[in-house]
Amino acid sequence: MEQSDRPGLTRRIFGRRGSVEAELYPQVNPKVNERYWLHALLFLVTLVSTIMAGGQMAGRFDFYAASDNWINLFGSRISVEFVLDGLRYGASLLLFLGVHEFGHYFAARKHNVSTSLPYFIPFPWNGIGTFGAVIRIREQIPSMRKLFDIGTAGPMAGFVVALGVLIFGLATLPSLDYVADLYEHQALKDFVRDYGAFPDRLDEIALGSSDYLLVVGQTPLYWMLSQFFTDVPPMWEMYHYPVLFAGWLGLFFTAVNLLPVGQLDGGHMLYALVGPKWHRRLARGFVLMLLVSGGIGFIDDIGPAISEWTSVTGFLPWLILALVLLFYVQRIFKDQPRLIVGWLLGLVAIIAVFRWSPWIVENMGYTGWLIWCLLIVLLIRVDHPPVLEMEPLTTKRKILAIFGLVIFALCFSIKPLYLV
Repeated sequence: MEQSDRPGLTRRIFGRRGSVEAELYPQVNPKVNERYWLHALLFLVTLVSTIMAGGQMAGRFDFYAASDNWINLFGSRISVEFVLDGLRYGASLLLFLGVHEFGHYFAARKHNVSTSLPYFIPFPWNGIGTFGAVIRIREQIPSMRKLFDIGTAGPMAGFVVALGVLIFGLATLPSLDYVADLYEHQALKDFVRDYGAFPDRLDEIALGSSDYLLVVGQTPLYWMLSQFFTDVPPMWEMYHYPVLFAGWLGLFFTAVNLLPVGQLDGGHMLYALVGPKWHRRLARGFVLMLLVSGGIGFIDDIGPAISEWTSVTGFLPWLILALVLLFYVQRIFKDQPRLIVGWLLGLVAIIAVFRWSPWIVENMGYTGWLIWCLLIVLLIRVDHPPVLEMEPLTTKRKILAIFGLVIFALCFSIKPLYLV
């Protein structure tokens, strides 16, 4: 190692073949001109996008006013009730997203790590109006404790808001007469009128052939909270309740961020808590579990359609699934052919066995995990990259990491969002 008169910091760098001492120099960050106008513009566009999505999902009023309660916007008569429904949803969801990202932001600033303000991502075509929000970390974070603090602050702060929004939504639920204002949903209205309660199961009401419902997944935390309130809508009607649905989405986004893989917040927590060896094992095991769920859903949902379109026996869907799984296990295990072949055969066998259980297929099969796993293996990565300064966590941080994993378990649903 070359010597220098420049003052530096000695760090131990950990790798696969041991560790070495290295002298790191303080990183000098050039002055960044913050584009405040861009952050504000993206926030406003995302607010409008979520208001539109929330009003449409509530499904009680037309965007264009059908009564005298309207406002004039650029020559169009806009329903005030539609905007209010959308605002209840959009403001609640953006409050959660903003607090989550500012949790990361202020933790980074506390540790003198250069970072941007949150970028809100509007997306009016995905049904919920947004793809969330992100901040940009402008420099490498060499310290495990700093990385842990910054990664943990976001989901912890966001979870508090999501929990508050969810409890508020449950505490302010309207009476059952609320469903009378919904467009269509005649079968649900008839059931509520006849029995004075929501149906316990979806098969208790007769849906038309053209009816589609958005079903959100039950989570342990939502189920526990719902036991203390009355007039709680079933999971396939929750999206008509703007604040309640925003609270559930807060739990969903919290669980996504806490997935114990790669460089997600949950991956940072797990890596800091158990170290690289066990993080690699647990993260890979978790992704393989998601692939099993995705494979079951694929064979159950898409397999029959493939066989029908191609007029081929049921072998073709399994061949396609095997090729898809081969891509994933190659990305997970890389240059380990024995593990690749072993896990490919193992996954196909597990999926084939589970397919014999109608309960597992109905409650555990979710094709969407094949898409989420694609994002994980290509962008997020399964394994956590090595950290230059692998400091042991303090007791307080260990407790916080365990608490974060508990929050993940409470907020996670194996079938988060799907249509019936």
